[in-house]
Amino acid sequence: MKPHSYSIVQRFLHWTVALLVFFNLLFPDGMNAWHRLIRHSQTPTAADVSSANIHAYVGIAILLLAILRLAMRWQTGVPAEPAGQPALLQLAARVAHLLLYALIFLMPISGIAAYYFGIDAAGSIHADIMKVVLWAVIAAHVFGALVQHFYFRTNVLRRMTVG
Repeated sequence: MKPHSYSIVQRFLHWTVALLVFFNLLFPDGMNAWHRLIRHSQTPTAADVSSANIHAYVGIAILLLAILRLAMRWQTGVPAEPAGQPALLQLAARVAHLLLYALIFLMPISGIAAYYFGIDAAGSIHADIMKVVLWAVIAAHVFGALVQHFYFRTNVLRRMTVG
């Protein structure tokens, strides 16, 4: 039997991960400055390292919370898709969710590979390709939730906000 709404824990994890993702997307300057110094064989200051560490620790927190969120999803389940939706819309929602989950796992992993293990290719993919794809998928996800709420008049948005 599928739940009618997401649990409070699932909603908390969703919004916590969302806030942390936005933090790292909007404030990567510390990591960028650290990387620029390292690339030019300069020595980062303690403040540069601390700033880069904040970005890294937030990314690690995202990864750990994503693991917890996925475990909760398997244990608790998720509400059923709204009835009567166009098949193309259901497919788009599934693809967007799959991409979001993939990115919230792959971005921290690639960031860890770049920052802690010095794998430059992982850093380039992380900062250049995955970051752009993540912004696009987030935009599609938010747009889809708003379309569900305002056009199709479903409870999709409510069950992830107020339950």
